[in-house]
Amino acid sequence: MLHIDSKYIGLVSARLEKFKRTKDNLYNFRCPLCGDSKKNKNKTRGYLFQKKGDFIFKCHNCGASKGFSTFLKEIDPTLHSQYTMERYKSGLTGKSRFTEEPTFTFKKPVFKKKVDLPLASEDPQSKIYLRKRGLDPDKFYYADRFKHFCNKHKPTFDDTKFDHPRIVIPMYDKDRSLIGFQGRSLDPSQKPKYLTIMLSEESPKLYGLDTINEEEPIYIVEGPFDSTLVENSVAMCGSDVDIRSLGWSNYIWVFDNEPRNREIVTKISKCIGRGEQVVIFPHTIPQKDVNDMVLGGQNIQNVLESNTYKNLQAELKFTNWKRNEQRTGQKTKRFY
Repeated sequence: MLHIDSKYIGLVSARLEKFKRTKDNLYNFRCPLCGDSKKNKNKTRGYLFQKKGDFIFKCHNCGASKGFSTFLKEIDPTLHSQYTMERYKSGLTGKSRFTEEPTFTFKKPVFKKKVDLPLASEDPQSKIYLRKRGLDPDKFYYADRFKHFCNKHKPTFDDTKFDHPRIVIPMYDKDRSLIGFQGRSLDPSQKPKYLTIMLSEESPKLYGLDTINEEEPIYIVEGPFDSTLVENSVAMCGSDVDIRSLGWSNYIWVFDNEPRNREIVTKISKCIGRGEQVVIFPHTIPQKDVNDMVLGGQNIQNVLESNTYKNLQAELKFTNWKRNEQRTGQKTKRFY
């Protein structure tokens, strides 16, 4: 619905220099990404305009082009979270409508020792999906009505009319208390693909805290499914966590093998800049994530251990990793 986008364009307009509405569904302002013209401060080359039911950002100075959701996230992450929630509750997650995967948080945590749901191995569709990905269906759960399940823990969805099934990935703290969970859609058309529900604002959004040995090297991967395939690992669940606040002395970042992904490139660069350990995959590995690598026959533990770097060595490997992608331009297909 355009009225939601229009509402948030109005809210973010205070952060856009020389913002003005030129006509219906067309807005003009100085581009906040490149700073617009350096010679003429009155130039306004940034635009938001309607295209096929969604708003698009375009700058005619730096050439940046992206959907309004991505634009808003870069300009005001807090406002973007509110926008994401409002669009999701309005059902704006269909084809051609991109909505970020929202994270729900609640002020008062409700802890339980277990998830009152059948195991994913007891549902034929979930079992087939997980085994196809080389995953153990006994490590996850299944909710045939995911919204109802969420509302049992904390009121989240006002409208449960169009409920749907999801695989439920429980998140526990080191004392094995439930702090949240992720729901993974089984229907490819059901967006967003992942929903993260946190029961405690104080708990880090990490999967696997209950299984790691803090005396050993801890691998930090990008998703819970990947984490089940890597020894002594945790997974980021849709948000950045300040790992340094957890007091771990030995941890290693494992990002997806996607040199074309600017967000991943930026994260790796920051880790190297902080002197932290990070895995830089060699060009001989074409798969883009841990799950794909395992399905492709890689011994993932050996791959990670033999490609962990830090400081100057990490910088050199990181540079070569980016250059190789630019040179080959290869793309890989997922196994699932």
